Amino acid sequence: MTIALFGATGQTGREVLRKLLGKGYTVKVLVRDPLKLKMQNDALEITKGDVLNPSDVAAVVKGSKAVISVFGHVKGSPKELQTNGRRNIVNAMKAEGIDRIISLSGVGLPFPSKDQPKVPDHLIRLIMKIFVPKVLNDAISHAEVLKKSGLKWTIVRGPRLTTEPEKGSYRVGWVGVNASTSIGRADLADFIVKQVDQTEYIEQMPFVTY
Repeated sequence: MTIALFGATGQTGREVLRKLLGKGYTVKVLVRDPLKLKMQNDALEITKGDVLNPSDVAAVVKGSKAVISVFGHVKGSPKELQTNGRRNIVNAMKAEGIDRIISLSGVGLPFPSKDQPKVPDHLIRLIMKIFVPKVLNDAISHAEVLKKSGLKWTIVRGPRLTTEPEKGSYRVGWVGVNASTSIGRADLADFIVKQVDQTEYIEQMPFVTY
């Protein structure tokens, strides 16, 4: 199976890529700077481009069976990076008849039907509204794009991300429900990759923590 991966040069993206290749997938990635990838594999196809360019996105999505999107904001990113990038991905998927997408977001993105946020969770969201409203608003808008897409989407949410070694165990819950305050990127990547073949969290926003 071929997977299209967006965000492969980020810290979480590199872990997702490592997991995909380790499980025997062929992986197509779109990166602005291939030199940042620092990985070679016969099952890895690298395309230089931008997720905000529809033709670049279409080239990577073509021939894939599912899409994983883990790119996010960095310094200087456009305020609607995730929204417009995910929209380009959705359009390319529809053109190719692909219907499975797994997207990454954070604790600030609400999922009211399952979340039961506690005081610290409300505080985190308030801090985001004050200091990084661009990131929070973009996360919410990108979720709306996926909800309206008609695709089989899953938005994986995580709290504070760490670089600790993979533990091989974690909890899958909701904000304020069966959750803690951190998750290692390697373990988060494990859950993300498993969603390619799993259906339990389609049209859901699971919160993955230790």
